[in-house]
Amino acid sequence: MATDIQVITKFAPAKRTAWKALEAHYRRVRELHLRNLFADDPTRGERMVAHGAGIHLDYSKNRITDQTLKLLIQLAEESGLQARIDAMFRGEKINTTEKRAVLHVALRAPRGASIFVDGVNVVPQVHTVLERMSHFCNRVRSGDWKGCTGKRIRHVINIGIGGSDLGPVMAHEALRHYSDRSMTFQFVSNVDGTAFVEAVRDCDPAETLFIVSSKTFTASETMTNARTARSWLLAGLNGDEKSVANHFVAISMNAADVAQFGIDTRNMFEFWEWVGGRYSLGSAIGLSTMLDIGPRNFLALLDGLHQMDMHFLSTPFERNMPVLMGLLTVWYNNLFGAQTVAVLPYEQYLHRFPAYLQQLTMESNGKHVTAIGTEVTQSTSPIYWGEPGTNCQHSFYQLLHQGTRLVPCDFIVFGRSLNSLGRHHDMLVGNAFAQAEALAFGKTTEEVKAEGIADWLTPHRVFEGNQPSNMIFAERLTPETLGQLVALYEHSVFTQGVTWNINSFDQWGVELGEALAGQIIPELEAMEEPQLAHDSSTNGLIRRYRSLKDAS
Repeated sequence: MATDIQVITKFAPAKRTAWKALEAHYRRVRELHLRNLFADDPTRGERMVAHGAGIHLDYSKNRITDQTLKLLIQLAEESGLQARIDAMFRGEKINTTEKRAVLHVALRAPRGASIFVDGVNVVPQVHTVLERMSHFCNRVRSGDWKGCTGKRIRHVINIGIGGSDLGPVMAHEALRHYSDRSMTFQFVSNVDGTAFVEAVRDCDPAETLFIVSSKTFTASETMTNARTARSWLLAGLNGDEKSVANHFVAISMNAADVAQFGIDTRNMFEFWEWVGGRYSLGSAIGLSTMLDIGPRNFLALLDGLHQMDMHFLSTPFERNMPVLMGLLTVWYNNLFGAQTVAVLPYEQYLHRFPAYLQQLTMESNGKHVTAIGTEVTQSTSPIYWGEPGTNCQHSFYQLLHQGTRLVPCDFIVFGRSLNSLGRHHDMLVGNAFAQAEALAFGKTTEEVKAEGIADWLTPHRVFEGNQPSNMIFAERLTPETLGQLVALYEHSVFTQGVTWNINSFDQWGVELGEALAGQIIPELEAMEEPQLAHDSSTNGLIRRYRSLKDAS
């Protein structure tokens, strides 16, 4: 099968038969309006739905026909999607530039499953770490684990960046309903000193636990914040170096540097090189999440992830929700030229979910070369963005309804509220359904005039409609449901990447700026005027910063 995958990656997407057919098909259907599509097929809203792993997907309000779906699925087949899915689940090194397996699916595989990397079944390793995490979290949550003065831990501060921060932050906010409110949770990622100062402002060092999340234990922002945290702790505990062991734990692969920092390596929780940062929520990176919601709820999160994994692995493409969502993204991105996707959760707890998806989608698929190093021949990742409803209705929905850009939308809605309060949830869900309907069908000139609107005002009251959307619907937001949603988007991203023939699992694009920062920071800190060899703009900015710094 690996040989077949190698062969498939040699063909540019635009040269595939289905791609050419889609381009011709697009020219025939691009002017079709959703009003007509629904009028011509009264059962459309019943047919164009998919179910699985606790999620209901209504994709009927997309600018597609049955033929569009047929051609998109043909494109997935010609792209070798099923072979790539199977290769990922088998532990093959599909991250070709880093020569690594891509096995976030192993993080949520049940005990007894077998997934091999280099001949070793990694599932027992995963469950060993999960057991250690559970034991640690139970000790902290019960008060058995104490700080160096004998006080119980009441403040947890996660220090990480990228996937070591965005996933835990999102999960903390999303699952607050299930959290232990006797503890506070803060997250420090930005190297801006303000982030650290505000995180510890109301914390007692004797009651504070830091989680330092860094695979290599060398990431500059994370380790700068970690060393600042160490200094803060020691300043508050009379300089007792031994206190570090009671107030710091690490999530890392680098035991030597963890020990050098002063953390007992028995309190280091391992994860593996086959876990990408933006896919690491189910690994030890989720330690703060487990502390927050408890081991049982964390296992439910893993189960939800696994349910969607199995749906993605085994469901035919025409009913496979991640595949359908991924292919629809390709349809709009590459045929209609849509540059963004709006993610609109009608659930306040999910207010950080769009930010989480930004890294997942754009760090994965923001690539300009194919998996074999040639220039891509089509646009790759759209920009993902969004805010929770109904707040967003009073900010950017004006552009969605009457602007000049095509913006496909994902609505996320739950049938039951976690906080029932009068008619609030009916209003929330009613708004979500209404907005999707309004985006799809709009309001014609004739309909506006029939309301008695003056002719001069009529153009301002017309809504073109024909704005596509998906409706992602679940019973209620639980740890299990959150896992299902995360995996839904993970596998949609994978589908897009395979279709574009890119490697969704490396991130070389984050390195150049960091490397240049490594040159510039010493120049900013130098006691003597440095010899600068940058461009004239950067040189001027460095000198201006140094003059302001000296003046202070």
